[in-house]
Amino acid sequence: MPNDELLKMRHIEKRFPGVLALHNVDFTLRKGEIHALMGENGAGKSTLIKVLTGVYQMEDGEITLEDKAVVIHSPQDAANKGISTVYQEITLCPNLTVAENMYIGREDSVWIKHKDYEKKANEILNKLGIPARGTQMLGSCSLAVQQMVAIARAVDMKCKVLILDEPTSSLDDKEVNMLFDLMRDLKAQGVGIIFVTHFLEQVYEVSDRITVLRNGELVGEYLCEELPQVELVAKMMGKELDELSDFEKSESSKVNEKEVFYEAKDLSSSEALAFDFQIRKGEVNGFTGLLGSGRSESVRAIFGADKVTGGHIKVNGKDVKITKPVEAMKNGIGYLAEDRKRDGIIAELSVRENIILALQVMNGFFKPISRSEAESFADEYIKVLNIKTASRETPVGSLSGGNQQKVILARWLLTHPDYLILDEPTRGIDVGTKLEIQKLVLKLASEGVSVTFISSEVEEMLRTCSRLIVMRDRHIVGELTGSQLNQAEVMKTIAGGEG
Repeated sequence: MPNDELLKMRHIEKRFPGVLALHNVDFTLRKGEIHALMGENGAGKSTLIKVLTGVYQMEDGEITLEDKAVVIHSPQDAANKGISTVYQEITLCPNLTVAENMYIGREDSVWIKHKDYEKKANEILNKLGIPARGTQMLGSCSLAVQQMVAIARAVDMKCKVLILDEPTSSLDDKEVNMLFDLMRDLKAQGVGIIFVTHFLEQVYEVSDRITVLRNGELVGEYLCEELPQVELVAKMMGKELDELSDFEKSESSKVNEKEVFYEAKDLSSSEALAFDFQIRKGEVNGFTGLLGSGRSESVRAIFGADKVTGGHIKVNGKDVKITKPVEAMKNGIGYLAEDRKRDGIIAELSVRENIILALQVMNGFFKPISRSEAESFADEYIKVLNIKTASRETPVGSLSGGNQQKVILARWLLTHPDYLILDEPTRGIDVGTKLEIQKLVLKLASEGVSVTFISSEVEEMLRTCSRLIVMRDRHIVGELTGSQLNQAEVMKTIAGGEG
């Protein structure tokens, strides 16, 4: 109904030099609605949100809030009008208390003069069911609770429109459920929520409507119950999804006949308990388990990224010492880290400089790669991996998340690794790029490269891996192959040990 329409964006146009980022885009948010904004990386989601919050100024179009036309000049102006954003990366101050984070920097705040703000913070936290106290240091809270505190701040500022940008990407299942309960409570209070995520299952769990963008244009607005998931993916990609039917795991199914490339006995690090592990040439295996189970700590030990405290390692049947990354690299091992922003890209450097980084480390900095060689390498992998960038000299930090991930993949592929470790290579990227990376993994395996693949999405691992190592509480509790590779068996093994 028209009187339920809280926010309307009509005929939105936004241009950057040489790029039409948004063309004639409409978006409608209703009171008491959770509305998912979907699209691949580069579809225009972030640009539309930045127009709405005053980060960008649109060239054409109109924004109406509660039936009144508004012009939004800045994020502060947006907040003053009741539009608040909670980002994937927490933007609060961990060294301040929860209450201080809720009221610091606000014109209506008197917390510097009074302690009443702690009482007021506790009232809001209790009302929203957030498990935190005003006097608690924010840094002592889990990521989920920190995000909820950011939401509480927005609610206390009387927000009418709440934008949640990838809020669940670093949360475990229990924390996601806590966040969803809070979202439903706010929905019941009449808040309109824009939910930006790459997790399709979560969209259908909590959302009422879906708006799909593609290439800066509106594809359509749909009720969740009227848009099956496979059709949503097709609309996002602009083509029919073949359900990965062209994925071939036949090569991976023959790995038992192949020789072992890497083998570790009682490998341990400052972060990982002792474990045994091996991978054969051309095999794709994976570590699975809940967040915090020890998946990432295990592969960091293999690569020497954490301090190795014990174990015996063989590569191609020969005893080797791997206690730091450069030793792993010289033994043919590459590692794409879980946190691409912290451990992957160097945002200020160009695409070219990021791509050649690992090869330059292997060569040694006294043997610099020439500019012409670097440009040739960069151009080759920009083409091979279909990296969307204005040029090889574009700062990698300005690329979309999916294209940043491709740049890091290019960095390791340039070293021609025998064994590639990929920790959450598809987190926070669009469906189309996910498929490209999964297909690349299987192609590498068919060429004899060993790959360890880690993903929080179990279905993605089942499609890609021929062997899954199941972890719980930093221990290996099972190993699944063949007919055991199904979601029920994975869940059963995580819950109760050997499947």
